[in-house]
Amino acid sequence: MRQNFFFFDALQDQFDNLEKHTQWGIDVLEKYIKFVKERTEIELSYAKQLRNLSKKYQPKKNSKEEEEYRYTSTRAFLATLNEMNDYAGQHEVISENMTSLITGELTRYVQELKQERKSHFHDGRKAQQHIETCWKQLEASKRRFERDCKEADRAQQYFEKMDADINVTKADVEKARQQAQLRHQMAEDSKAEYSSTLQKFNSEQHDHYYTHIPTIFQKIQEMEERRIVRIGESMKTFADVDRQVIPIIGKCLDEITKAAESVDHKNDSQLVIEAFKSGFEPPGDIDFEDFTQPMKRAVSESSLSNSRGEGKSEPKFGSKSKGKLWPFIKKNKLMSLLTSPHQPPPPPPASASPSAVPNGPQSPKQQKEPLSHRFNEFMTSKPKIHCFRSLKRGGAGPEDFSNLPPEQRRKKLQQKVDELNKDIQKEMDQRDALTKMKDVYIKNPQMGDAASVDQRLAELGQNIEKLRLEVQKFEGWLSEVEGRLPTRSEQARRQSGLYEAQNTSAVNSCAQDRESPDGSYTEEQSQETEMKVPATDFDDEFDDEEPLPTIGTCKALYTFEGQNEGTISVAEGEMLYVIEEDKGDGWTRIRRNEDEEGYVPTSYVEVYLDKNAKGA
Repeated sequence: MRQNFFFFDALQDQFDNLEKHTQWGIDVLEKYIKFVKERTEIELSYAKQLRNLSKKYQPKKNSKEEEEYRYTSTRAFLATLNEMNDYAGQHEVISENMTSLITGELTRYVQELKQERKSHFHDGRKAQQHIETCWKQLEASKRRFERDCKEADRAQQYFEKMDADINVTKADVEKARQQAQLRHQMAEDSKAEYSSTLQKFNSEQHDHYYTHIPTIFQKIQEMEERRIVRIGESMKTFADVDRQVIPIIGKCLDEITKAAESVDHKNDSQLVIEAFKSGFEPPGDIDFEDFTQPMKRAVSESSLSNSRGEGKSEPKFGSKSKGKLWPFIKKNKLMSLLTSPHQPPPPPPASASPSAVPNGPQSPKQQKEPLSHRFNEFMTSKPKIHCFRSLKRGGAGPEDFSNLPPEQRRKKLQQKVDELNKDIQKEMDQRDALTKMKDVYIKNPQMGDAASVDQRLAELGQNIEKLRLEVQKFEGWLSEVEGRLPTRSEQARRQSGLYEAQNTSAVNSCAQDRESPDGSYTEEQSQETEMKVPATDFDDEFDDEEPLPTIGTCKALYTFEGQNEGTISVAEGEMLYVIEEDKGDGWTRIRRNEDEEGYVPTSYVEVYLDKNAKGA
């Protein structure tokens, strides 16, 4: 019996070990669930970062970046960005599938597993408690049977002792005999009860060790094996989820490769040529001027006026008339005087530190007019000199784009004509729709009043007529430009003097009244262009002009990179001289020294005007 007691303790230890092992298995499962959950979070974060990266480099609508995407290299880059967006979507699919197929399923399974494990160990403990109770009953019955046997032996010995003693009365002997018989009867009863309890315990013990406990252990084993199989299947699903998106990711990479292979350097170079070609022919050769002959030298110094007066096709240029070689040679001092930024200045950076504006604000670029043309306008158009400031300080370009080179002007005019034709088509579509609506109203008055659309139809008709007039005007300018564009066979147009004749409309923003709607010029212009001005005298006038007086000082609040003609670069904290106030266009003219002056955005500097100079 003592061996059975020890066996119960050993069995209890095995239950404890199994309980610890199964709990460890559940912990492993929960650890794997946590691992997959963190993987899904990484996939989502990666997909979000990829999408943000793709969005960051996408071209902004209605911006200059959209024009850059006509090149094959930039289109390939745009295709790469789009494919990266799809690539990010596949990582989101990985996260979603892992969440639904692994994390969600395993979480539910862990809850079921915990309940099943709890039930099995509860049954095991219950069976263990039952067999222990039976064992205790058997031990109690055994002890009672043992005690009754000892009591019966003592009663029998007492009876025999009383029966052998002659001094004891018969009544005492009878009483001792009856007591001995009672004890023997109790011992027999205890023996019968112990025997019955022992048989019952043996039966319960057999069932316990050969039926109940093996069944419970089998259920625990099956539960544990299902857990192992389930975690293995989840690991396989983990790999399958990744494998399912590999073909789509491969397609994304194939599309990126295809876009890269579509890059055509020849096509991009041709687009650049088409975008920036001016239509000008290179200037002709400059004649040799023989200074050994005084007479010829005198003629050379006024070659511009003489060539015009004598009707020569190739004007001669003196040593001081090198400014007439536009667009290849510029005179910086004069261009700084005649030109200022044509667009509003950039806003100041959000931070005062230079790092807030990595490349610095850039002044808007502009097309320059031929210098010789501005010289003539400046010297001959004295009644219209009030327009000079608007030319110098910038403003809206002329409607006919006469400030652009011929080829660029032709493209702009053609673009404008196409836009107007599209607007006309939209207006006509609206008119046709309203006309149909009016017919429906006339046939079915209950649907609406036909007269209610008459006013709108009249407005559309007026709009269409205005747009057609605009188209005619721009088509006239376009035909004029196409007729003026130089051809390679016309050698006479390669002379530099022809550039002045082709670009006499460059300053029409100052004298709009000289131009007719079809792009031709009035007689007033002809009279002005016929005035002869020696180039050498004009150059000397600007070379020897005195600098403008300073009217105060200013301090640069931010760094400004002046990249175009008419602007000047300043560094943060730099002190400079103010020579012209802001006239309302957002630009202030400043000077660093005798040779460096130009415009900077007014918002970039803090101006300290001299009171006397300002009052004067």
